[in-house]
Amino acid sequence: MDIDLQALLALVVAAAFFALLVVLKRKFKMGFGARTLIATGLGVILGLAFGQAYTYYAVVGTIFANVISAIVVPLLFFSIIASITNLSQTVRLRGIGLKSVLFLELNTLIASILTLLIAVPLGVGRGFSLEGVDYQAEEVPSVTDTIVGLFPKNLADAWANNLVVPIIIFALIVALAYNRLASKEAADEKVSVKPFKSFVDAANKVLGETVSWVVGFTPYAVVALIGRAVGRADASQLVPLLGVLAIAYVVLAIQFFGVESALVAWIGRLSPVRFLRGMVPATVTAFTTQSSVGTIPVTVRSLTENLGVDEDVASFTAGLGANLGMPGCAGMWPTLVAVFAMNALGMPIGPTQVVGIVVLALVVSIGTVGVPGTATITATAMLAAMGLPVETIAVVAPISSIVDMGRTATNVLGAAESSLLVAKTEGLVDERVYEGEESYVLNRKQQGAAA
Repeated sequence: MDIDLQALLALVVAAAFFALLVVLKRKFKMGFGARTLIATGLGVILGLAFGQAYTYYAVVGTIFANVISAIVVPLLFFSIIASITNLSQTVRLRGIGLKSVLFLELNTLIASILTLLIAVPLGVGRGFSLEGVDYQAEEVPSVTDTIVGLFPKNLADAWANNLVVPIIIFALIVALAYNRLASKEAADEKVSVKPFKSFVDAANKVLGETVSWVVGFTPYAVVALIGRAVGRADASQLVPLLGVLAIAYVVLAIQFFGVESALVAWIGRLSPVRFLRGMVPATVTAFTTQSSVGTIPVTVRSLTENLGVDEDVASFTAGLGANLGMPGCAGMWPTLVAVFAMNALGMPIGPTQVVGIVVLALVVSIGTVGVPGTATITATAMLAAMGLPVETIAVVAPISSIVDMGRTATNVLGAAESSLLVAKTEGLVDERVYEGEESYVLNRKQQGAAA
């Protein structure tokens, strides 16, 4: 067996960084969010120092991403059933569902419009040639296939492919069936459904504890994942597209820090600074793993423990947000790629084209799958629908994986913001937790541990 000495040295340095993070936690009692941010910096250093010699230390990040992804489906399944069986009124459930869709789609709408306002005046794509590009287009499902695919057919297949919406819908069906039986149980006591409810609640609690334990390893995974991302970047391919890359991150930064914060302050009447601080673990995890679905457990944990959002709402809306809305992958990126293609071809971008792009961004945001590569599907669907060459995907491919880190973090923050706003409008945010009253938060955690 050949041993890559440079990769082995990189592993030794990564292990030293891991040890530093342990010391920061145990000796200096540094918080999770601060250690995660430091881990990001350490990962950048590791990637710059060793380049593509990430073979050995990257295993840590890959294992973490795989384990956290494995938890997603069972966590969503049991948490959604527990949530719906805890909600006594169907009207309230309907209200939460409608508000979730509204806020998630609002994020996509704003992201698409924001991209147009920045990319069109700057003429993104002018001077690029789309001729002679060899690219095999991704297959885009039809509208009917997309709608059918939202409903459960094979749960094992949905689990294997991290298809969140069919799992959510199946869990909703099971939960509503339980509620119907529970309401009839007083009249017919021959068969009790209470043991099922006890099992679901117990499974939900165990999986919640599993998530808390696994998420504790996030800083170490961040070092490995960021190091790998930085190390595999090819500067020669990036240089011609640096302007497009910069515009993509400018749009994402405005959406991330500006739009989401403004919605929290305006609609939720809550501190946006506190919101951003509370979501650091989830957004950093999303940035490094590049998976909205894989980040769901961390998102739910951040919402409930850091921001006081009701667990039922957090599980439902954050889970739905991994497939619906997605301002980064379905709002910003398809819009930016479409503008790039139109300018590269010298096509005019007038009011009709602008309206068409925005409408299509909302359409392709429905039913997308929150795993790495989603943005390629949404961008392909946008280009195909507008009659633009899908070869454009190949032209921007060198920067796509780098942009995907920001896209995924923005998707996750948008889903979290939607969860927070839904809970706030329903009176389901514990504002003492949100404002970070230390004595109250500590007492609440102790009660949870003792329960």
